[in-house]
Amino acid sequence: MAQIMNEAAYRVALQRIDELLPLVNDETPTSDRNYIELDMLADLVEEYEEEHYPIQTPSLVDVLRLRMYEMGLTQAKLADMLGISGARMSEIITGKGEPSLKICREISRKLNIDPAIVLGI
Repeated sequence: MAQIMNEAAYRVALQRIDELLPLVNDETPTSDRNYIELDMLADLVEEYEEEHYPIQTPSLVDVLRLRMYEMGLTQAKLADMLGISGARMSEIITGKGEPSLKICREISRKLNIDPAIVLGI
């Protein structure tokens, strides 16, 4: 199968996908030419993006900051919620310290964060 070789071809593929999306829905038969073209372009774009725009696994610090924002928590409130000192929370949030297994469990349970992310797996 062909590949998207450069940014210009990538942009054209994205534009064509935008044109095809309104023409294809859940009821569109898989034999429809628009469905087939959209499926092929989506695969090509995905392959190009994986190589040129990889998405890295978020760090625990990034996820904690996002969850604090989503829940409207300050660093002090999060420390209280997890039962740790403000200084210890600061070490974790700045990446200067790693949480203990006990704190990892609390982070996962109380903030509903996947244990794999908390443990860095």
